[in-house]
Amino acid sequence: MNATSQQDMRATLGGAATAGDPADTGVVHRLLDLARWAPSGDNTQPWRFEVLGATHLVVHGSDTRTHCVYDLAGHASQLSHGALLETLRLAATGFGLRTDVVRRAGMPDDQPTYDVRLVADDQVKPSALIPFIAERSVQRKPFSPRPLRADEKQQLAACLDPGYSLRWLDGWGGRWRAAKLMFHNAKLRLTTEEAYRVHREVIEWDARFSNDRVPDQALGVDALTVRLMRWGLADWRRVQFANRWLAGTWAPRLQMDLLPGLLCGAHMVLLAERAPQSMEDQVAAGRMVQRLWLTATQLGLRHQPELTPLIFARYVRDGVPFSASPASLGLAGRLAERARQVVGDDLPRAVWIGRLGEAPNARARSLRHPLATLLGHAPGHR
Repeated sequence: MNATSQQDMRATLGGAATAGDPADTGVVHRLLDLARWAPSGDNTQPWRFEVLGATHLVVHGSDTRTHCVYDLAGHASQLSHGALLETLRLAATGFGLRTDVVRRAGMPDDQPTYDVRLVADDQVKPSALIPFIAERSVQRKPFSPRPLRADEKQQLAACLDPGYSLRWLDGWGGRWRAAKLMFHNAKLRLTTEEAYRVHREVIEWDARFSNDRVPDQALGVDALTVRLMRWGLADWRRVQFANRWLAGTWAPRLQMDLLPGLLCGAHMVLLAERAPQSMEDQVAAGRMVQRLWLTATQLGLRHQPELTPLIFARYVRDGVPFSASPASLGLAGRLAERARQVVGDDLPRAVWIGRLGEAPNARARSLRHPLATLLGHAPGHR
């Protein structure tokens, strides 16, 4: 694992804030070097970049539907594509540029391609969010229970486009309901073989940083639980044994879901004006997620996504047989009802959920592939 230093990140950010000339292809590469820090599920980075000229770049998207139970329709990856395009837009403002994005016609949904044109625009001013693009990360450890202030909530709501709103699950009661939802959701994740196959591949062991996965030191659990998880994830039969005889789900569910769910400032639900129906809806929602997350980072707040209850609830609504296990399908049905009780009847409009609060920045985190690795146009590569 080739970790990028914090000094390198700061140097990248400092360069992006300098006005440049779009006639220089170096500007495109500097924009992409920032854009690659956009979030993606389990650090999959479902994109590759192609530079066609000084003002024209192409984002070759992919998704993980063939091997990830959390992305069976490509929706999670499409959210990530939106976050990437929003990061590009924000980074471009540092050069007085706007980004005109067109999805290329004729490409299959699992390989969306986006043509991005850079246009000089005197009306564009550098975004205040640029310095936080690489600082933004997932913090899975408990936060301060200090409630979010009214001005913090107002600034988070104000960063969204019309048609999006926030619902807060805060105070002891709201945090407890959300924490219980995540606790029950974790049981489904940890007892479903299809989810096990994902978890087995996405963790990098004995690592503080990872360029293409999630380092074990960023999981938010103690060393004993890490060892138990590593032992179990080597074989599905071990997971079954641990779950049956060793209360194998309890330690990670308590440490990764229940306690962090209680120890935070609030949980937030991002609602769209209507339930997403198309890829464009998912991409637009991903733009809002990234803007919201960067604004939280600017405010000194940390964030942990809690998206999987929404994913399983949608599978239940759409009748998606995500598992061969009747027990897992039954758990998902009960989880979907719990999610409806927590979020409300407009659960189908929920596009994101996560917890926020004051905390130190994560000491261990996912990094990204170097830009040189991402420059290509073959979709589907990790």
